[in-house]
Amino acid sequence: MASIEKVDVENRLRSVIDPNHGLDLVAAKSVKSIAIDGADIEVRLELGYPAKTYLPELKASVEAHLKAMPGIGKITVEAGVKIIAHQVQQTLKPHSQIKNIIAVASGKGGVGKSTTAVNLALALAAEGANVGILDADIYGPSIPTMLGVSGYPVSHDNKTMQPKISFGIQTMSIGYLIDAGQPMIWRGPMATNALQQLLRDTAWDKLDYLIVDLPPGTGDIQLTLAQQIPVSGAVIVTTPQDIALIDAQRGLGMFEKVNVPVLGIVENMSVHICSQCGHAEAIFGEGGGALMAETNHVDFLGALPLDIHIRQFADSGRPTVVAEPDSRAAAIYREIARKMAAKLALKAKDFSTRFPNIVIQNT
Repeated sequence: MASIEKVDVENRLRSVIDPNHGLDLVAAKSVKSIAIDGADIEVRLELGYPAKTYLPELKASVEAHLKAMPGIGKITVEAGVKIIAHQVQQTLKPHSQIKNIIAVASGKGGVGKSTTAVNLALALAAEGANVGILDADIYGPSIPTMLGVSGYPVSHDNKTMQPKISFGIQTMSIGYLIDAGQPMIWRGPMATNALQQLLRDTAWDKLDYLIVDLPPGTGDIQLTLAQQIPVSGAVIVTTPQDIALIDAQRGLGMFEKVNVPVLGIVENMSVHICSQCGHAEAIFGEGGGALMAETNHVDFLGALPLDIHIRQFADSGRPTVVAEPDSRAAAIYREIARKMAAKLALKAKDFSTRFPNIVIQNT
């Protein structure tokens, strides 16, 4: 009987495609070790993104592919996750307590960006990551309502604020610091300073991901985030409607100009599902998000339905991912979150901490 070689196992693993980023396990550098003992094989896999609900499927797929090898004996597959910090804008360094900051943006309001951002944050947490969400919409903060949180943040040192915890994720918003209904009549510099303070003065605790819910448009706050806050990637939320797509294109172009990688596009309200009869109708048009992604050579992360329950859950302070974790909508949010994080995992890593600071002194 011919012996099993490591190259044979590697070649077999090249046929296992990770659906979250579209690469095979070897190309994605997910195979960390292969041990062969006679006819027995032990494979250790490590993904660079949270994938709690995908790992059992991955292990089963790998085992099935390896079982097809002639003369195979016992198969052992170990699969885990290791989330690391990824490269940010060249002039900036990652936040000491945050591995990756991901901006969720839209070109215009009313496309469900905040609802998407909250559910993506909760989905990443459900997949096993340590997650926070920063409400950067200074003029119209909605995260407190969507997460059912209110009241002023606590400070243990009179210098930093403790993030408020909701459904296991760390949160901060200007909405915690002002009275409900108070208008934010601030000029651009005041708003951008507030954004930086919310990020800097919050005692974030060892986050794998901080989701930043940006206000719509491409104004001062977006530019501040793109130029002064260490961002690992961005996600664009749009609807299939032509007007929304035109504005979303501007947002995508802004991130490209400031060298923030766009991880993909999410199409919200892609199809309306009637709550009475189940009839599906594309109220805002069809395929706009996918076409935009193809045109700009970025990934299409997924499409979400226009579902009354998504809106009701967000308004009640229990977003879909936690209110109905077994629903199809929650599954879509988790799929999009995994794809978003998987695309980021393929990006360049941050090596800034590996190099010592060089100090020149005159003696």
